[in-house]
Amino acid sequence: MKIYFKSLAMHLKGELEYRVNFILSFLSQILVFFTYYFIIIALFAKFDNIKGFTMYEVLLCFSIIQFGFSMNEVFARGVDRFDRLIIRGDFDRLLLRPRNIILQVLCSDGDFVKSARVIQAIIVMIVALLHLHIEWNIMRVITLLLMLLSACIIFFGIFLLAASYCFYTVQGLEVRNVFTDGGKHMAQYPIGVFSKGFVLFFTFIIPYAFVNYYPLLYFLGKKDTIIYGLSPLLVIIYLLPCIIVFHLGMKRYSSVGS
Repeated sequence: MKIYFKSLAMHLKGELEYRVNFILSFLSQILVFFTYYFIIIALFAKFDNIKGFTMYEVLLCFSIIQFGFSMNEVFARGVDRFDRLIIRGDFDRLLLRPRNIILQVLCSDGDFVKSARVIQAIIVMIVALLHLHIEWNIMRVITLLLMLLSACIIFFGIFLLAASYCFYTVQGLEVRNVFTDGGKHMAQYPIGVFSKGFVLFFTFIIPYAFVNYYPLLYFLGKKDTIIYGLSPLLVIIYLLPCIIVFHLGMKRYSSVGS
C-alpha cells in the first residue's frame, strides 16, 4: 500500500503542475454534479414523494451512490481507464514487475479533479441527514458506514469487470457505461421505485439494491429487520467473482511483443 500512496502523490503532483487547469476542471465538476442534484429538487417540486420516498430520503440514496462512484474515479481511475494500458501496450510492463497486478493497475492513474464530487456527495449526505428524523443507534451508524463502503466496492467490482472485457476486445467499450455511468444514474434513486424486472436484475445480477435500497429501508425505519441493515456485506461477496473474472481474462492476454 505504501507504493499505492506514493503513486497517488505522484499523480496529484502531476495534476497540480497545471494549477489553472486543475482549478477550472475542479469547478466544472462542481457544476456538473449540481445539475444532478437540481434535477432531483425539480422533480420533487411537482411530487411530494416517489413511492413513499421523500426528497431527502432520495437525496440520501443519491449521495451514497455518488460517493461510491466518485471515490473510484479518484482512487481507482487506473481500473476505469484500463483499456489504455492494453491499447498502448503498457500492460506488458506490469506483468514483468513482481507486484500484484490489480495494485499496479490502481497505481497507474489517478484523477483528483473528481474529488470535487466526493466532497459534494458528503455535503448532500449531511444535508439529507439533518432533514431526516433518524432514530440513531449503533446499528444505524454501522448500516450507514456499510452503505458507503459497499458503494465503493460495487463500483470497483464493476470497473474490474469492464477491465476484464478489455482482454477480449478493445472495441465497443461504450457498452460498459451501461453498468457504470448508467448504473450510477439509475441507482441514485431507491431501486424499489422501478419495475419488478429492474429490481430483480439490480438485486441478483448487479446488487445495487444491497448498497442503498434494502439497507436504506432499515436505516430510515421502514423495515425493522437487522438483516436489511447488514445486507451491504453481500456486496463484498460480489467482489470475489469480479476479481476471478479479471484474472481469467489475464490468461487470454497476448503480449503486444514490445
